Amino acid sequence: MQTLTVDLGDRSYPIHIGAGLLNQPGLILPHLAQKRVMVVTNTTVAPLYLARLTATLQAGGVAVTNVVLPDGEAYKNWETLNLIFDALLTDRAERKTTLIALGGGVIGDMTGFAAASYQRGVPFIQIPTTLLSQVDSSVGGKTGINHPLGKNMIGAFYQPQLVLADTDTLKTLPARELSAGLAEVIKYGLIRDVEFLAWLEANMDKLRALDPAAVSHAIFRSCEIKAQVVGEDEREGGIRAILNLGHTFGHAIETGMGYGNWLHGEAVAAGMVMAVDTSQRLGWLSEAEVARTRALIRAAGLPDEAPDLGVDAWLEYMGHDKKVEGGKMRFVLLKKLGEAVITADVPEATLRNTLMACVAV
Repeated sequence: MQTLTVDLGDRSYPIHIGAGLLNQPGLILPHLAQKRVMVVTNTTVAPLYLARLTATLQAGGVAVTNVVLPDGEAYKNWETLNLIFDALLTDRAERKTTLIALGGGVIGDMTGFAAASYQRGVPFIQIPTTLLSQVDSSVGGKTGINHPLGKNMIGAFYQPQLVLADTDTLKTLPARELSAGLAEVIKYGLIRDVEFLAWLEANMDKLRALDPAAVSHAIFRSCEIKAQVVGEDEREGGIRAILNLGHTFGHAIETGMGYGNWLHGEAVAAGMVMAVDTSQRLGWLSEAEVARTRALIRAAGLPDEAPDLGVDAWLEYMGHDKKVEGGKMRFVLLKKLGEAVITADVPEATLRNTLMACVAV
């Protein structure tokens, strides 16, 4: 097992990464305010891991209830969130009852938002079961739900007590979901670590084959970079926005295509291509570096072209992005590979050229 810490003063918490962690109550029990938890999961993950987690907790003397939600990005909304509140109220959950998110990014985001809101805040723990959630969404305290007009526009910053990333859960992950997680791993190399980017190029086949050593290294380095950035800027007032490379474009894809039709990682992958294309048009990257990025994204089994939403629709969807400030869209771009920058100085003509050049014909 490897452990690192998200350093937020008295709200700091550990991230444990390794195999077989679901079977170790000693990793969870110290982080419970009382020996009472509610596990939030979905219809896909519940048959795989709910019984194991429940048995582990009960072995430590913990009273466990659960709520099983429908699976998919399409259900990341108020109606599904209310199912969590219904279960908490029916169970008469208290302020020291801990919510445990067992699942991917959708479950983690909704459970965290429910925890932030129920009785104005109860503890929660992240147990991510997808690569994307292990390397990204479970770390950093972003929680929320989608709105028909924009992804993740309703939510809260609310940190977990613990992140427990059991790499054994990746063995049941469909190949498409694994690739979606690799998009976020690639992102970390692009924004902050060119040596990690080169390592990914050399080890992508091992990652897609779930080589244990390669997967553990990729998760640890990804979480390490994210923890550093979150420690510097918890509430995204500045530097934390670099973690959104490709997301302004990607969220537009998810909204425009309908939530769930493109996986989040797939949309981010295409969005990162659009971001590096824009960076090249501004004179910051070479054509060879854009080609290098696209090749790595393809090697991960991800799309390097976006759907053709129409330029005006693209601009409308991106106008709802959380990074819009003073009515101006701000973008995360690359000054060079491994160095991200946040800028609102993208001429509309340049943006339109990218939107036309990076879509599938």
